[in-house]
This record gives sequence, structure tokens and C-alpha cells, in this order.
Amino acid sequence: MALLSLAHLYAARGPCDVLHDISLSVAAGEFVGLLGPNGAGKTTLMRAALGLMPARGEANLAMLDRRARARAVAWLPQAREIAWPVDVETVITLGRAPHLAPGQSPGPADRDAIDAAIARMGLDGFRTRIATQLSGGEQARVLIARALAQQTPLLMADEPTAGLDPASQIGLMELFAATAREGRAVIASLHDLGLAVRHCSRVIVLDRGRIAADGRPDAVLTPDLLARVFHISAHFVQGSDGPIFQPLGVIR
Repeated sequence: MALLSLAHLYAARGPCDVLHDISLSVAAGEFVGLLGPNGAGKTTLMRAALGLMPARGEANLAMLDRRARARAVAWLPQAREIAWPVDVETVITLGRAPHLAPGQSPGPADRDAIDAAIARMGLDGFRTRIATQLSGGEQARVLIARALAQQTPLLMADEPTAGLDPASQIGLMELFAATAREGRAVIASLHDLGLAVRHCSRVIVLDRGRIAADGRPDAVLTPDLLARVFHISAHFVQGSDGPIFQPLGVIR
């Protein structure tokens, strides 16, 4: 069963379509990297798929009411500013809101989900820290933990590695890959093709609002596609520790 299903999806900003006839599905167990140059339509695709902006066509998640949607998918947008000066544990606890009735306090299952998310993001020592006083990278980890605490079948993240140091970027990609192996699915828009090659089970490449390629990273990121869509050349080999991808130069 598809956790995300899109059929002939179009979306516009102003008078012009910026997404054109997008059809795809994502199933449990997949870690999908959504790739493409700036302006390719990655954020628009995710927002349209979630029903957060007007679109034409079919999107299974957009057809759900808000509560059902929040139980089906956790959304981590690009903007990751925490507005209120509350402690880290309170921010992460908000991830349980879709599972609670109005005014209901978190129960044992909710506490387990919160504790697991805190542990997975290495935030146990931050529980009582005021979230707005943390660094940008630390705030990003808190909001990722909130999404994990939501315990949805699907997690969608827009540029989740932005602002993280290299170790945190790799750790997050390993976490997303492990989450997919556990039977959930993750879709993340990424600019770092090297991280996508090493950790994603599938990549979807957007170019000017259309799907240019969809498949395994080693099958998709060919020299022709890299030149045509990203305007780069790259070194891409299967090393003893897994695939290695390094951009080399700009093709003008």
C-alpha cells in the first residue's frame, strides 16, 4: 500500500504552473531523496502533496482531514525557527498532539515515543533547556525529534540537513535510512548528492517542475543527467565502504 500517492499533480505560483503532471508513489521501507537544482519544484511538490497549497490532480494525503493527515505524515519544513521560549521536552511533546484528544495529557505510550525521539537525536541532556536559546543546529535536532515523536508511517522533510555539521548530517541520514528499514518511509529534499547516493534507497530528480528521473541512485545519477539537470561533472564509484560521489566541476 502506498503511503504517498500522487497522480497528475499540477501546482502554480501566480499564473504559471511550477509543477507539471507529477505522478509517483512511495511505499513503506523506502528512503526517497528528492533532488533537483534550486527552483526545480521540490518544496512545492511536498507542500502540494500535503495539501498545504492549492493544486490540481490527486494527492492521497491532501484528501485527509487535518487530524488524520497528522497521524499519517510528519512534516519538517525548511523554516525551523522555534517561536516560543519553552523547554526542549515540551517542544518534542507537541509531536504527540495528533494522538491526543483536546486537553488530554500524554500517557505511557506517548512518554515512550517522546523518550525514544529524544534518545535517537541525542537530546537527553537538553530536556530542560529553553529551546529558543539553542543554536540553529540544535534547534533543528529538536524539531526533527518532534517529528520522530509523531510516529507516523511517513516522514517528509524539506532540506533536513541544512545547518547541521557533517557528523550530524551523516547521523541524520543514517537515522532516516534506519527508520525506512523499520517499515516506515522517509522523503527528504536534499542538495548534497553525495549524502543521497550513500543513504537513499531511491532518488527522484526534478527539473523545471517535472520528474527527470526516478530510481536507484546509481542508475539515476548518470553523467548525462548530471550534466543536463545539475550542470556538473562528478566522480561516482562503488568503494569498499559503499558508493562515493564527489562533484568535480561546472559544465557551462
